[in-house]
Amino acid sequence: MRVPLSWLREYVDLPATETGRDVQAKLISAGLEVETVEQLGADLKGPLVVGQVLTIEELEGFKKPIRFCTVDVGQANGTGEPQEIVCGARNFQVGDKVVVVLPGATLPGGFSISARKTYGKTSHGMICSSDELGMGDDGTHGIIVLPPETEVGKDAIELLELVDEVLDIAVTANRGDCLSIRGVARETAIAYGLPLRDPALIDVPAPNAYGYPVQVSDPFGCDRFTARTVTGLHPEARSPIWLRRRLQKVGMRPISLAVDVTNYVMMELGQPLHAYDRSLVQGTIGVRRAREGEKLVTLDGTERTLHAEDLVITDERGPIGLAGVMGGANTEIADHEVTEDGVNGTTDVVIEAAHFDAVSIARTARRHKLLSEASRRFERGVDPQAAAAAAQRTVDLLVLLAGGTAEAGVTEIIAPSAPHTITLPAGHPDKVAGVDYGRETVVRRLQQVGCDVYGQDELLVTVPSWRPDLVDPNDLAEEVIRLEGYENLPSTLPKPPSGRGLTHRQRLHRRVGRALAGAGYVEAPNYPFVSEQVFDQLGLEAGDPARRVVKLVNPLSDEEPALRTTLLPGLLGALRRNDGRGSHDLALFETGLVFLPREESRGATHLPVDRRPTDEEIAALNAALPEQPRHVAVVLAGAREQAGWWGKGRPADWADAVEAGRAVAREAGADLVVRKGQYGPWHPGRCAELVVVADGAEQVVGHAGELHPRVLKALGLPERTCAMELDLDALEAVGDGVPQAPGISTFPVATQDVALVVDKPVPAVEVEAALREGAGELLESIRLFDVYENAEQLGEGRKSLAYALRFRAADRTLTVDEASAARDAAVALAGERTGAVLRG
Repeated sequence: MRVPLSWLREYVDLPATETGRDVQAKLISAGLEVETVEQLGADLKGPLVVGQVLTIEELEGFKKPIRFCTVDVGQANGTGEPQEIVCGARNFQVGDKVVVVLPGATLPGGFSISARKTYGKTSHGMICSSDELGMGDDGTHGIIVLPPETEVGKDAIELLELVDEVLDIAVTANRGDCLSIRGVARETAIAYGLPLRDPALIDVPAPNAYGYPVQVSDPFGCDRFTARTVTGLHPEARSPIWLRRRLQKVGMRPISLAVDVTNYVMMELGQPLHAYDRSLVQGTIGVRRAREGEKLVTLDGTERTLHAEDLVITDERGPIGLAGVMGGANTEIADHEVTEDGVNGTTDVVIEAAHFDAVSIARTARRHKLLSEASRRFERGVDPQAAAAAAQRTVDLLVLLAGGTAEAGVTEIIAPSAPHTITLPAGHPDKVAGVDYGRETVVRRLQQVGCDVYGQDELLVTVPSWRPDLVDPNDLAEEVIRLEGYENLPSTLPKPPSGRGLTHRQRLHRRVGRALAGAGYVEAPNYPFVSEQVFDQLGLEAGDPARRVVKLVNPLSDEEPALRTTLLPGLLGALRRNDGRGSHDLALFETGLVFLPREESRGATHLPVDRRPTDEEIAALNAALPEQPRHVAVVLAGAREQAGWWGKGRPADWADAVEAGRAVAREAGADLVVRKGQYGPWHPGRCAELVVVADGAEQVVGHAGELHPRVLKALGLPERTCAMELDLDALEAVGDGVPQAPGISTFPVATQDVALVVDKPVPAVEVEAALREGAGELLESIRLFDVYENAEQLGEGRKSLAYALRFRAADRTLTVDEASAARDAAVALAGERTGAVLRG
């Protein structure tokens, strides 16, 4: 929100010596984020005067049209003679009043003006455009043409209000009242302890039966609608200079008188308004929800297909505007047009000042990607009590500036509502801030905000209509604290109980991260938001539990309205971005929460801030939240080992993803069973199912392997991309939480290699499990080190699996016979269970 200091002074009698920087410091102390103070005209120096064009000579022989003009500037040049000026603009003619800068002046940006020869003529100054004077966009993109009644020779710096200070305020989402000069003036008055001249406190006529007919079919979406009519506007009437300049200073472009007035009042009072050409409105104005598929061409010329949740303004033909967002082109105010019959344009207007539901307007604006100044205010909260005053202010300005006549009819439809009241213990702000403010200070600060306060120890506070963000005692406490000054809060360090340190869960998460980082993975945290279409891209079946998502009521992006149930979409997106930017050898990991909806939804309760919540309050809050288990996932693509003098290197494959799962399980102290599986995005023949045993029953905790080619194509991923995802909380539950130091035996190891021939479909993990069980307690470790396939030597459909078995006893050196007996027992059990036979 841009706030000119000159406009602010109309409502607050600031000391004459106060600068924009001073006001900035005061407002920042009160909690408003004033980002910058723009010094308009700081480097501007005259003479800059009003001139009248006397003659125009078109110069020939140049690549672009050039005009040699004589301009009457009165006595501003010291001689009274016409000023000779060369100009390339075409939007003015003889007799027009223009802005002239004379030699010796300096324009914004340090541009000095002097007499100079150009295009064969000597130009003694310039005829100025709004851009050259730093005024902003005036819609003409040409020379400033002033009203005919402007006095020749008058100082244009004062006339155009070129010297000013503008505060640029970053208004937070809860302070919609500060999206107006009125709201910022109120904060300024409080900060300085000065009275406020509220521009909304004007006489407003009572509603009657003669106003323009209006019917509100959705009182929840529109709880207040004021309509006023002004007739007999002069089509040739233009916005005065002071009005156009104020709009430019706040960042708006002047358009036409009727539109400029509604924009001016919106910036002044914070109430969005809309003016309809009365001759184009047919029948009663209505407010209702759109019918699915209805069409509307908005003022930006775009045809929009409406949604059933959109709130629309209608007449007997259908929609004529998106309520609170943008009006329709079919009732647009017509600018003046000079024809043979005279000047044509809109002469009668219907003014709308309404109050709409904030959530509805926000959703409509985002749904249609149509953010406007009106929607920005409605979605942050508009004062419903200001609608009638804003309509009256608009009527007064149109009558004053356009010679119109205000009709006696006043339409005002109001849905019954009671003011919002909050019960506040007088000492509550003291507890929140840790400062003894006292009851008198609390009452005084709340009254300054606009609250009505009654009571002694228990205060009954009625919230002002312009502060819909004040909903509970903590909000009121925040108002007291910010007005008393955040800088006055004492700094006290918290005193945590000694000896606790990290929890077991936190230590596990750190160990997992270190283990994966040590294995060459790079951590890539991602946002937890996903689109539901990604589940189709991942190839999940229709009934897959991962498709049940928690949706956000107010998402940051309509394209990603849900919370993730798997880490893979974010990680794969990061891999795709990095691959597209030239990094093709990638290994990424992430540990993070996923969000699973509960079968029964509950409403969340507000926790106290002046004390520690009880265990029951925390439990009730957690019960209302979705389940949030922590997962760990990795993705790989490109080379896993780089080629060099040490060897050829190798690409990443499914085995690396499986090994990442094993590394995580080792850190959790869990026994992970790896077996063939099939699920969602993974390739059916290259997918491992990761299983643990919990309470005697097997539990699938994740999958690993190579992703399906269809998934790679849908997501734009490199070939042979692999991935692994595990439920880290499930691993923690079955793991041994006590860190185990490795045992170092004083007895030598006995190694026995064995090569077994089995059918190709037999998984290596089943052969390994049989060998492990058959070998007994003497087996220390087992490792698959070779897989060999050759139809001529092994037979069709057969493969050879070679394992290294390490045997060791804790109390003696094993003999060859003991090691061989253990190996033979292992081979026998493997042959019994899998049909394996010794090779050769």
